[in-house]
Parts: sequence; C-alpha cells; structure tokens
Amino acid sequence: MDVQSFFEQAKSTLNLPKTTPLQSAYQFGSEADELALTGTKTATTSAYDLYEADEPLPKVGAYDVILDAHDQPVCVTRTDQVMITPYLDITATHAYLEGEGDRTYAYWRHVHDVFFEQEYQSAHQLFDPQTAQMVLERFHVVYPAH
Repeated sequence: MDVQSFFEQAKSTLNLPKTTPLQSAYQFGSEADELALTGTKTATTSAYDLYEADEPLPKVGAYDVILDAHDQPVCVTRTDQVMITPYLDITATHAYLEGEGDRTYAYWRHVHDVFFEQEYQSAHQLFDPQTAQMVLERFHVVYPAH
C-alpha cells in the first residue's frame, strides 16, 4: 500500500478530519525494520545543521508515516514534543526512548556518532559533537499496520 493510501486509511480509522495533513514519511535510520516493527521507539534525533533553509521542522501534533526498510508503511505516529538541543546535551532518557540496541546512553552515543559522521559527510560537512545542534522529537504510535 502506498503512503498516502495508508494515511487515508489511518485518518478514517482514527476519525481524523479529512483535511489532516501528513507531515512526512520516513524510515528509522539504519535499523528501519527492527525499530519500526517493535514499537519500542518513541523518540528520534535528526541533525538540525543539515536541514535545508526552506525545510520545515517537525511540528507538535503532526502525523508521520513510519516506513520499513522497503519503504512500506508500518504505522502512523503523532508528534508530542520537538526541541533543538546541542548534541552533547542529549540525555540518557532520550537515548532510552529511541529504543535502539540495549537502550543505554553509551550504545546510543556510539551508534549516533557514527551515523551523524556519515550524514554530515554526505552533506559535505564535518560533524563536530561539540557544536552540532540536533532536533529531538518524541512521539507515540496512533495507528499500527496490523
């Protein structure tokens, strides 16, 4: 099923207004299937420094479709909180809510250091944990695929 059809089905099931917009559709990083299908992930981090000048930040109350590794819709989430914070100020609580690996801050930090180094490099920028600004989102699943 395509993303828009999946979202329309979710809106109907949730009795959302027909005009409710879809904020975005995306995968959860390098572990898309595992993270999308387990339901333990309730937070995510993106690099504020890599947003395009005209690219909007996520909005509280907005809906997103989460995709598996094959770009198939898995669930719909609703954004509960959005904040911009320095990379080094990300807390162990946020790391835990991201639901990755053993859910410790040490694991999260190791994996995200590597991930953001690659992301910045792809954008021809240097990732500096001392100065990098991040967009932290918290969300909850409102419509599962099953």
